[in-house]
Amino acid sequence: MTTLNAYAGNYELEFERPLTALERQINDLEHQHLSPGNSAPSHAGTSSGTSSTTPASGGGAGGVDFRSDIRSLRQSHTAMLKKIYARLTPWNTVQVGRHPGRPQTIDYINTFVKDFAELHGDRHQGDDKAIITGFGRIGPHKCLVIGHHKGKDTKEKIAANFGCAHPEGYRKALRTMKLAEKFKLPIVTLIDTPGAYPGIAAEERGQAEAIAVNLREMSRLKTPIVSVVIGEGGSGGALGIGVADRLAMLQYAWFSVISPEGCAAILWKTANPETNAAAAENLKLTANDNLKLGTIDGMIDEPLGGAHRNPAAAADYLEKYLIQTLRELKRFKVENLVNKRYERLRKIGELGEG
Repeated sequence: MTTLNAYAGNYELEFERPLTALERQINDLEHQHLSPGNSAPSHAGTSSGTSSTTPASGGGAGGVDFRSDIRSLRQSHTAMLKKIYARLTPWNTVQVGRHPGRPQTIDYINTFVKDFAELHGDRHQGDDKAIITGFGRIGPHKCLVIGHHKGKDTKEKIAANFGCAHPEGYRKALRTMKLAEKFKLPIVTLIDTPGAYPGIAAEERGQAEAIAVNLREMSRLKTPIVSVVIGEGGSGGALGIGVADRLAMLQYAWFSVISPEGCAAILWKTANPETNAAAAENLKLTANDNLKLGTIDGMIDEPLGGAHRNPAAAADYLEKYLIQTLRELKRFKVENLVNKRYERLRKIGELGEG
């Protein structure tokens, strides 16, 4: 049996507390329904719009059949989920984009990138665990896949600096991009970082220079590039692997020049729930806002309630987008592709009069 909150462990978003309480009720009833002493008659039950199914047979302790109650609660859960996610604030969206159960680059690679062969090291300093690179196949397309890695458990997160890459991470990414260009293979980058690592050692090794070189080189690479913000897209750390022919965002990801907390600390001298929410609102960091501003080219839908509720469906949506976009970009001559990329970048922030 798969429980409704199995995707999240004990993690709870504040604005989802009514949902969590309902999920606990459903799980308790399911356990009672399948407990020993089951003597209720078996008949089929149906489940509506949720990530798990109502048990098709059995009764609870003492022969009580809870299936009708479970179906009713599941319907209420789906209705509440739709209502909550239809009116998320920008700060709520940031929280969903950071959810620990949200699929990361490695999850998508394991799901739909076939024959993945990881490449390591920048040939200068070392191998940054915060960025994964390697060759593989997405659908019919052989390509290079690059993405931020935050880590799953505490040990992995510390090793990967919670997805904040060092200069060697960006240099590793560029080294493998040059290989992709050499072999005429398209590049797919998955962005999920709060920003580049801000430590002294990273600065000493040329953090700003590494990102700047990536921006320059990616803008003129003679091969198709597709980038997708799958969770967090913070500042130069995101842009370091985000210069592309097509840049998209998952529905509940965020993409901005600075995190809400960083913005709040600058503008209001303190970061708290109120200032964070105000900063998120003014930064226009959601997928819808970025689409309206023209900083991205498309938004990829997520399953109801976010990618963390149904990672398999989220991976399916992302895979379909990448296959279709790579097919479109492969139709362009390389020279035209680079020119169009330049034109796309020049249009960002463009203003007109009259």
